[in-house]
Amino acid sequence: MVKKERKIYTVSQVNTLIKVVLENNLPGRFVIRGELSGWKSFSSGHYYPSLKDEGGILPCAMWRSSINKLKFEPEDGMEVFATGNIDVYVPRGEYKFIIDKLEPAGVGALQLAFEQMVRRLEAEGLFKEEHKVEIPAYPMRIGILTSETGAAVRDIEDSILSRWPCVRLFLYPVPVQGEGAAEKIAAGLREVNRRNRQLRLDILIVGRGGGSLEDLWAFNEEAVARAIYDSKIPVISAVGHEIDTTIADLVADKRASTPTKAGVAAVPDMYEVLEQLTHLERRISSQVTWNMELCKENLERILASSVFRNPMLAVHNREQQLDEMESELTGKFKDFLFGIKSRLVHFYEQIIKFEPHRLLGRKAVEVNELAGELNIAINGCISKYQLELASQANRLGALNPRSVLQRGYSISRNKRNGRVVARLEDVEVGDMMVTELAGENLIESEVKKK
Repeated sequence: MVKKERKIYTVSQVNTLIKVVLENNLPGRFVIRGELSGWKSFSSGHYYPSLKDEGGILPCAMWRSSINKLKFEPEDGMEVFATGNIDVYVPRGEYKFIIDKLEPAGVGALQLAFEQMVRRLEAEGLFKEEHKVEIPAYPMRIGILTSETGAAVRDIEDSILSRWPCVRLFLYPVPVQGEGAAEKIAAGLREVNRRNRQLRLDILIVGRGGGSLEDLWAFNEEAVARAIYDSKIPVISAVGHEIDTTIADLVADKRASTPTKAGVAAVPDMYEVLEQLTHLERRISSQVTWNMELCKENLERILASSVFRNPMLAVHNREQQLDEMESELTGKFKDFLFGIKSRLVHFYEQIIKFEPHRLLGRKAVEVNELAGELNIAINGCISKYQLELASQANRLGALNPRSVLQRGYSISRNKRNGRVVARLEDVEVGDMMVTELAGENLIESEVKKK
């Protein structure tokens, strides 16, 4: 008997066999329902989550190209429908479910994306009333940002011009659905705001007609919401029908349920304004008439007063008051002078009683005697201090070193430093000396030898 040779497989062959078996026995593409777990991205942009249920866990992968198509944000614990196929990674012997489409279970992907976007933007404060500005009451220049071929632009135009024909409308056409529509709407909003110094728009209406949630989705994109929030021009959002609510509606300064109602919300009714003006004109006319009558009555009352009947009466009254004041002032001044005169006479009589000429004679004699005594004392002091001054001068002269110069002595100084030469060490050969003699005479000499 010939012994049958045993076949040996490599690891790569086994993994390849498993890959072939799975591909041949599993549907090429199928849907799995499960709970997401481990949803996190890598620098490549790919995701490697797992799908799990009560009985097990299935490793998955979702490439960046598929991730970019998602409208909602997947989260751990979210129950989803995942569409894809099983693939084996031969080098590592691992199999994964490759997801190319992901939908939330129980609610549509767009509805979930809408709810997630609302929660996130609301948390940032984009929907707060404090950020919204008031729509001008009487706009004269209105911009419309919508599709130029849709019915919405005609509805907006008709509703505005029928109510407020004096306004000027400016159309800025943009696509309102399809791929890239949201980015073009946002770019249009920013461009109009950038040029508004020249455009001078009072209001900007953004919107479109009705449609499905997918048709209206461009107005649920974050780019459009942030462009509306950043707009310096007041924005009215008019998207879809009564039942439709978009994120653009929530961010805008004012929401209109339809394009037609956007025109109604943007401008006043001309006939209502004219009626208000007529009513205001009547009120002003009535008020002016009443004020004129009141002023007329006041004028008549003033003209009937005594001032206007006899205008010089007030002048004569003031003249009489001046005459009375002059008379009163003259009397008081005379009384004042009389009082001063009486006091002067009284003081004179008091002085006469003291006989001032005799008092002055006695005081003059006393002053002369005191002056003689003062002269004697002064002369005595001067003589005393002159003697003391002479004595001190003699003593000072005896101590003066220059007094010996009269007896033939001299004083020598080193010219270099001005010091008196008392020892040989005080000069050096070559130094100049100045010798002082009597009578302030000086001799200059040079030291030749010590």
